[in-house]
Amino acid sequence: MTATPDATNAAAVDRRADDFSAGRVAALHVKPSVPGEPGLPKPAVPSVRIEYAGVVGDYNRYRTDELDGDPDSAVLLLPAETIEALGRDGWPVRPGDLGENVTTRGVAYDDLAPGAQWAIGTAVVETTRACTPCGSLAVLPYVGAEKLRTFQAALLGRRGWYARVVVPGDARVGDPVVRVRPPAVAGATRAPVGPPRPFEATRSSLRSSPP
Repeated sequence: MTATPDATNAAAVDRRADDFSAGRVAALHVKPSVPGEPGLPKPAVPSVRIEYAGVVGDYNRYRTDELDGDPDSAVLLLPAETIEALGRDGWPVRPGDLGENVTTRGVAYDDLAPGAQWAIGTAVVETTRACTPCGSLAVLPYVGAEKLRTFQAALLGRRGWYARVVVPGDARVGDPVVRVRPPAVAGATRAPVGPPRPFEATRSSLRSSPP
């Protein structure tokens, strides 16, 4: 039987890992384009389909209008621990407020640096760059125009990471988030965009039981 583009297995992922670094999907977020509504916050959903162009059903105005659908900005990742740190600093940020598609748990912020590849459910993504705080954050009720600059400063170095999709797949809340390659070093070769070479077998063993 011919393997699908999503096909892989846990053993193959573990063999590719430099060391075992894993967390979980704490939350998933999708928001379609709705006329007259801001793009933030993004509502939580129990599961998503991740394709090369991004999360199916999600609309990111910056990626679509300013970056012409840039595949290097397909998915936005943010650790739950970063959101909690912002809360301790007095900002009542909730998952989805910053527009992330995947809120992780148990993955250090710096481990998501560019070049790192992560298996999220049955998808694999590669971090490409840091997300910078933009003016759209003013729509959040605890920010507004009067606190925008202060909030942008608070988010420097913890706004989240954009990622490109290496292997399309499905993700659910509670799924493992497993590192399959560490952050890049200078001169490292990036994985190609497009249908990847299939791995040996299905990767269903990486999935958790339904939350």
